Amino acid sequence: MGQHNAFGHQGERIAANFLKEKGYQILEQNYRYDRAEVDILAQKEGTLVVVEVKSRTSDFLEDISQVINQGKIKRLVKAADHYIQENNLDVEVRFDVIIVKGGSKGFEVEHLESAFHYF
Repeated sequence: MGQHNAFGHQGERIAANFLKEKGYQILEQNYRYDRAEVDILAQKEGTLVVVEVKSRTSDFLEDISQVINQGKIKRLVKAADHYIQENNLDVEVRFDVIIVKGGSKGFEVEHLESAFHYF
């Protein structure tokens, strides 16, 4: 596994732990459907939260529209819809982005709730 992949997986673990500490229940990690992979599916207060995790070693982060383009949004929505149908859920859905920045000297987590809308 490449170094960037290992860092990405570490970022996803940090994000999941961050969400747990904030009272979210982690339902799935790395949920795959069709051509989509959802980093984290979590639930809190009746809302299904679809989380895309972005890990960076520096403070530089592209504009969110550059990181999560329309194609990615379509795939995330399709995967979330499949998960809801597969599990017969009746929930509100929110799409969040968690940015994990840092490295050897520690990590900083930024949680962008409702980072994009799918309609």
